[in-house]
Amino acid sequence: MARIAGVELPRERLVEFALTKIFGIGWTTARKIVKDADVNPQKRVQELTDDEITRLRNIVENNYKVEGDLHREIQLNIKRLMDIGCYRGTRHRRNLPVRGQRTSTNARTRRGGYKAKRTITVGRKAKEVARKGG
Repeated sequence: MARIAGVELPRERLVEFALTKIFGIGWTTARKIVKDADVNPQKRVQELTDDEITRLRNIVENNYKVEGDLHREIQLNIKRLMDIGCYRGTRHRRNLPVRGQRTSTNARTRRGGYKAKRTITVGRKAKEVARKGG
């Protein structure tokens, strides 16, 4: 039962691929961690000894920003952009695409689907407009 950075690693996977389940660790970083910890990359997580798990855990916790710390840093960076009022910050604030994508069509993930944009109106005037098709 290997638990590193608050994440339970899948038992059947190879060590370097199981490490990618931790937010902030990709394939390249995982391979580097396994090499630094001197763990056989062909081992599965369930085959690791307590000593090997401890070495992996120490390397991840001391050398890399992962999981909660990384999420917090990303949110602070976005908040900083919004506070200084730059273009990217205003796009974040308005919940629009930040990296130059078009918005006249597409952008449904960021702007919300068709159902989210339908207006729900209440009252006599709204019903009359709805009947006329306007």
